[in-house]
Amino acid sequence: MKNPKRFLYSRRKFAHQLFVSVTALSIAPLLLPTVVRGQTPTPLRIGVIGSGRIGGSVGLRWAEAGHEILFSSRNPDQLSDLVTQAGPRARAGYPQEAAEFGDIIFVAVPYAATPQVGRDYGPLMQGKIVIDCGNPYVQRDGEMAAIALEKGTGVASAEFLPGVKLVRAFNAVSWVEVNEEAHREGELIAIPIAGDDQEALAVATQLVIDAGFDPVLVGGLDKAGLFDQGTAVYVKGMTAREMRAELGL
Repeated sequence: MKNPKRFLYSRRKFAHQLFVSVTALSIAPLLLPTVVRGQTPTPLRIGVIGSGRIGGSVGLRWAEAGHEILFSSRNPDQLSDLVTQAGPRARAGYPQEAAEFGDIIFVAVPYAATPQVGRDYGPLMQGKIVIDCGNPYVQRDGEMAAIALEKGTGVASAEFLPGVKLVRAFNAVSWVEVNEEAHREGELIAIPIAGDDQEALAVATQLVIDAGFDPVLVGGLDKAGLFDQGTAVYVKGMTAREMRAELGL
């Protein structure tokens, strides 16, 4: 990179602009068109930890928007087709590489693996924006899933991933919708978002838009349980208008 200081300034300026937009959105949802749409003006470096159905499909949408993507898994040699689809701004690696590479980290693993992600890669993610989309399923993940759902997944994930700027997003949409319904005509499918850090919320809001969906800000991490699996808005293909009505926003 020829001028890292200039690049850092541009990213901070971009984050500030998004912060202003997301603050306006939290006050008046009808101001949504003021948020940047289409290809992002400032590409971000995104590390995807877990490049299966949801990690792969969301990562592809971000690659299409111009972001740099590092897809990761324990077997990165099996991700060659995904990288080819994503184009020249994408590559594959191990989860540790994704945690190091990304300014933004997208954690898309089975929920029972989330504590291990925190233990293994937490030091590499400190202070970074982390978007968590895992869903606890008792039949798959065991007792820890029941505890997470009782607390609310936003609260539980924050305990597993301390020291990051955590956002819950992309957990209430199916990978099929991500592949087939992104950027559709008419009202877009809504993606609920929750987080405590305003900068992280701003960036996540823009990334939802870049992926081809409509962001709905639900509140802090303690409100993320409102769109956990099993709730009235979970994988229902709702528009933002329908989702806000259902959640009373």
